[in-house]
Amino acid sequence: MIARTIISTLRLALDEAPAVCLLGPRQVGKTTLALELAEGRPSVYLDLESELDLARVRDAAAFLERHTRELVILDEVHRLPGLFPTLRGLIDAGRRGGRRHGMYLLLGSASPDLLRQSAESLAGRIRYLELPPFTAVELADEAMDTLWLRGGFPDSVLAASEGASLRWRLDFIRTYLERDIPQFGPRIAAETLRRFWTMLAHRQGSTLNTAELARGLGVDNKTAARYLDVLVDLFLVRRLPPWHANVGKRLVKSPKVYLRDSGVLHALLHIDSFDALLGHPVLGASWEGFVVENILRCLPEGGTGWFYRSSGGAEIDLLLDLPGGERWAIEIKHSRSPRVDRGFHEACADTLPARKFIVHPVEQRYPLRDGIEVIGVRGLLEELSSRML
Repeated sequence: MIARTIISTLRLALDEAPAVCLLGPRQVGKTTLALELAEGRPSVYLDLESELDLARVRDAAAFLERHTRELVILDEVHRLPGLFPTLRGLIDAGRRGGRRHGMYLLLGSASPDLLRQSAESLAGRIRYLELPPFTAVELADEAMDTLWLRGGFPDSVLAASEGASLRWRLDFIRTYLERDIPQFGPRIAAETLRRFWTMLAHRQGSTLNTAELARGLGVDNKTAARYLDVLVDLFLVRRLPPWHANVGKRLVKSPKVYLRDSGVLHALLHIDSFDALLGHPVLGASWEGFVVENILRCLPEGGTGWFYRSSGGAEIDLLLDLPGGERWAIEIKHSRSPRVDRGFHEACADTLPARKFIVHPVEQRYPLRDGIEVIGVRGLLEELSSRML
């Protein structure tokens, strides 16, 4: 069992809120984590994709009332959206009886219906947490190249071989296209969505141009935007917002778009080995997305990530606003001897970061001029973790 950094946050949430909803893509380890947590307390687990367990909650109120003194774990809870009003009544009854926390742990694959139903029915009674794929800190014993190539999904990164890992990722993509996305979102032809997903992979780290994507698919802008919303809602794609302030310059206003898991990115682009990755045009953008995703997964609570770009070429790959008001500027380079250009210095003059980093693919740390530090991925994540203490 590989320890997940979120588990202490999850325990705290269950000690403070009556219901906790753990969201994340399929196969990320939500069920494994929930069952590990259940070992330390009286609990009952139901998988609502199982016909047997679904039958047990056909009369949900009667079943749940029998387990009011246990932690009830409901997996794939989006399958039963009508359950939320029942949970609300039981939570309120539990509060009147003196039980104010740790009643329900809900697991879901980020269905928009799940979010909407719970927001309406359980407002003020539920806390949301996201479980992402493994980070570089959680897999400290894995080579960085392996984690980058295979991505962070447990069955991919821990596979016995590169071939087994790639086959798992291709099956993962196929399952989403053929089953999960039609279940969660609008009815989209699997082949159309595969083309759209692959188009995003080729544009990894680019600013969003919905009109260009729509032309490539032969659909209108609203349809392309809806396809993107589905992938974002399922934690498969990230929109990184631009930083805005009155700095007297024209700033880019469109978000950057990244496929969140580097392994899925490589599978869509048919990159089957690290040597193939090193020779592929997506190399730099893939490294940037991998680093951005790892950093944003490890941000302290209340931290925010942006990118900065002006029409004149001033640019910062990732700008972090941390709790307490401190700002970090991060440039991401796939080079063993990285340097920054004039645009980074101009962007730092506009945004006034307290610390400036270049993240490169070697776990080696040293200073450059103008207060810039060259650092590896794990080194930067350790810097962030020190801000949580």
